[in-house]
Formats: sequence, structure tokens, C-alpha cells
Amino acid sequence: MERTIRGIPASPGIVVGQVHLLRWEVPDVRHRIIPDEQVPGEIERLHAAIARAKERLRHLRQRVESTAGAEEAAIFDVQMSILDDRELTRGIEELIRQNLGAEKAFDLVMLEWRTRFARASAAMLRERVGDLTDVHIRVLSLLMGLPDHDPVDLPPGSQAVLVTHDLTPSLTVQLDRGSITAIATDAGTRTSHVAILARSLGLPAVVGLRNATTQLSGGERVVLDGGTGMLAINPTDAEIDAYRERQREEEIAEAALAELAAVEAITVDGVRVTLRANVDIPEEAEAAAKSGAEGVGLMRTEFLVVGRASMPDEDEQYRAYRRVVEAFAGKPVVIRTFDIGGDKLPAGGFPSEPNPFLGWRAIRMCLDQPEMFRCQLRALLRAAVHGDLRIMLPLIVTLDEVLAARQQLDVAAAELKERGVAFRIDVPLGVMIETPAAAVAGDTLTRDVDFFSIGTNDLVQYTLAVDRGNANLAPRFTPLHPAVLRLIKRTVEVAELGEIDVAVCGEMASQPLMAFALLGLGVRQMSVAPRSVPLVKRIVRSVTEAHAKLAASAALRARTADEARHELARRLADAIGDSRFLYDGLPGVD
Repeated sequence: MERTIRGIPASPGIVVGQVHLLRWEVPDVRHRIIPDEQVPGEIERLHAAIARAKERLRHLRQRVESTAGAEEAAIFDVQMSILDDRELTRGIEELIRQNLGAEKAFDLVMLEWRTRFARASAAMLRERVGDLTDVHIRVLSLLMGLPDHDPVDLPPGSQAVLVTHDLTPSLTVQLDRGSITAIATDAGTRTSHVAILARSLGLPAVVGLRNATTQLSGGERVVLDGGTGMLAINPTDAEIDAYRERQREEEIAEAALAELAAVEAITVDGVRVTLRANVDIPEEAEAAAKSGAEGVGLMRTEFLVVGRASMPDEDEQYRAYRRVVEAFAGKPVVIRTFDIGGDKLPAGGFPSEPNPFLGWRAIRMCLDQPEMFRCQLRALLRAAVHGDLRIMLPLIVTLDEVLAARQQLDVAAAELKERGVAFRIDVPLGVMIETPAAAVAGDTLTRDVDFFSIGTNDLVQYTLAVDRGNANLAPRFTPLHPAVLRLIKRTVEVAELGEIDVAVCGEMASQPLMAFALLGLGVRQMSVAPRSVPLVKRIVRSVTEAHAKLAASAALRARTADEARHELARRLADAIGDSRFLYDGLPGVD
């Protein structure tokens, strides 16, 4: 009998597959006392588990190196070195000799180490907490005889639907993209890391399922519908046939939209809109270029960092940025400097904070670590030789931050000049408008930057005081809230007065209804998920600027997000002449 779990649609597409359940969390360990005669056997069991864990890590390292590269695979070197640490094993053996079972002894020592490292004054030690947690889970699972649920270890062509509580950056590098066809998570929202990653990889995904990992045992046949946020468990053959028919219809609709790749995004009354693509990893650049995107409006460089044991060096970054720039052959490529912090951290993270989204992240972290920041700036200036590269600074709230970043950019250029390395100095510098402070005081920035890009993911989060990654708050994360719409409108007006470009690069622009609203608010540049380029282009080519402005004005007058949504939906349906377009599970339409 079919059961259905409903979550949040994160990445469109329908997949029929088998559940691969990943419970990657520290298991509960009971307190077990052993007699003296069992001590040697428990110590031997400990070392056997550690040896098996190291062999497992070597296997994973080889797999990840062959699929994602040596830099990403280096995280497993760190974890193997932890298992080689004699101080660690001596501490565990000492507790076993005090008649504690091997699994509890290991658990207690690992908890102690994780606490000590998390509180360490040295950043290098704090960054190892995530590695310690991975080792903690892996060895305990072996000692307790629990299933080993590494997401990378799937038979080729498995057609697996990965179900997990949350897909953290440290797990991301292990994904076997040839065997995983869809992702479902208990946690997350449309703008969380896993949702953005799934859209970038073209994997259907449902997030915010809350308790899917406890309702499933693994191996069930499921249908995942990323357009409606539905996970159907053990459907009948007839029901699966119906889902597959819907899947074929979606593929036909996508093929029709793909034909728009070669045409321009121009409204019925002749207003041109520039559509660019959001790119998370360099490997996506070529596919994004084929989507009809006119460049890259946002390259999220932190995906070069998350899930790794060390920061990428200048040459590695240069190669990554150059690849994206060259893929777009002279078209603009806007690359955001590291937005590390919040929900995007290197392996092990940076200092844990009670309020990470309001803490040491993005431009704050970069300015406080000038050597790391200049390394990235040098790579960007070098890559700019190969095309139209533009640099964008995240989470700017004051002019002081812009001026400090410009100073670091000048120092980076001087360092390259001294080394005799080719670079471009005339690289446009823009800022992301993603806080109410930046939106309200945008006029203080226009003389010192070349463009604005509105980051709606964080703008909504900070304006509404709603954690964008909290599934419990997902219904309250409403981009059509009057405050958000008014801040976007103000930013557009300020940019026009300052005679600088303004774009929207947040996930809001990827959704048909939202794109219609942005067009009416005066936005003429949007950056969207690559697969959304044809869909948004269809919206633009189906309406007039005048119609969009009337709809946006009605939305601005609305007292609630629901009222705004109703006004926009009704007017867009009238313009397109197809009400089904709004409600048949297309991306981002609720």
C-alpha cells in the first residue's frame, strides 16, 4: 500500500528508484562493563575496527579522487591520520583496561576530543571537529555492527534515491553521482545548501521531510517528485506507470522549453532582460553555457572549499575560475568571493557560533584573513585575462567593507605585478545586497561599486528573521512578503539613480511567479539555476513590461505575501493564457 510523505519541492523531476538510507549520525552507545578476562579481546576488537575504518577511508579516497579530484579527496587523509594517532588509541585502551566495553570507551574518548578541539584557540584544531565526528561515526558503526551507509558505495547504475537527515558539505564529496538519481532529506528548505546543490547537479530533490529517515528502513521502492515535494513509498505498478507518464510529459515540456535556449529574453513590448546562470562548481559551466544563459551571474566559490581538509591554493582557484570564464567565451562571469560561514564551512568548520548566520562569515571572514582573501583575489585577477570576469563581494553592509576589499584587491594586484604574472586590473567590483541594511543604505555604496546583485536567499532570511535552512519555518520563508518586495524595489531605484547595473542572483529569480514579479519591479538582469533559464525566458517572452509593472504594483500594495501571490498568479495566468502553467508542479510554484 502506498504511503506518501510530503516535504518541500527543492529540485524538479520525477524519479522511480530504491531507497538508499544514510543515517550519518553518532549512534547511542550503552554503558557495558566487561570482566578482566575480556579486556585483551576488546582491545583487539578496537584495533580491528580501526583497521577496517582505515581501509574504508582508503577506498573512499580512491573513489573520490577519481570522480572529484585529489584536492577533495584530501579530507580522508586527515581522517586516517586521526586513526593513526597513538594518544587517541592509548586513551581508549586505558578505559577498556578499566573494564569498559570497546564501543563505550571509544565513544567517551571521541566526545572528549571533539569538545577539546571545538574549544581550542587555534583555528586549525577547531577545523578538525568535523573530521573527528566522521571518524566517531565510522568506527562506532563498525564496533556496534551497524550497517555501513557510505553514499559513495553503491553498485553502478543503482538508480538509488538517497534519503538522509541532511546532506552536509563533508558528505557531498562522497556522492556517487552515477548511482544516485535523487535526494530526499529530513531537514532543509528551498534555499538550503542541499537544495541549491541538487538543482546545480540536475538531481530531483525533496527537502524538509522531517522524519523520512525514521519512517524508512532502506531498500523500499519509492517515487520522488521534486516538483511537488512528494515521496511515495511502495507504490503499486499501476501508480508507478502513472508517475512515469507524468515524467514523460515533463520531459516533453522541458524539451519544448529547451528550444528557447537560442532566442533572446525580450518581452512582448520589446524590453530586453539579461538571463545568466548560477554556477556552484566549475564542472557545471559547459552545461550552463548550453542552457541559453548569457554568462554567469553568480559563481559560488565556497563550493571549492566545503568538505575539504585545506583551502585551495592560488593555482587551483585560477584553473577553476578560468574554466568557467572560458566556457562562456567573452560573456560576463560574476564570481563571488568566499561566502564561507553560516551553512557553508570547510571540513571541520570554523569556530562554532551560537548564531552563525549573524556571525563571522562571508566578507567579514575574508577581511579578517587577508592572506586567504588575497590568494583568491590574485586567482581572480589572473583568470580575468581570459574573459569578462567580474568580482562580487557577499554580505556587504557598510562602505568601510567595500573600501577595505578594494585595498586588498590593490595589494593582490601589486603582488602579481611583482611576480611578473599576467593579470587584469580593470576588473569590475560589485556587491551583494542581501541585508536590510544594504538595501536601505544602498545609496552610500553606489559611488564605490560597479554593480549591485540582490541575493534574495539571505535578504528574505534577514528581513523576516527566518532561518532559511529550518524546515519548521519553511512556510514563513516568503519572498513575496511586502517588506522584501519593497526592499528590492528600493534597491533597483537606488541603482538606477547611481547609474550602476542591478541584478537578482538569489533563488527567487528561478521561480516563474517570482521572475514575473522581479520584471515588474524593474529588474532587467536575473541569474538563475541553469535548468531554469528556458522557463524564465518563456515568462519574459510571454508578457509585456506594462503588464508586469501592474502586477508588481498590485503585489507591493498587498498586505500579506498570500495576497501578493494571488495578484501575481492571476495576472500571469491572464497574460499567458494557461492557468495550469502555475499549478502543475513547475519549479518553485506553490
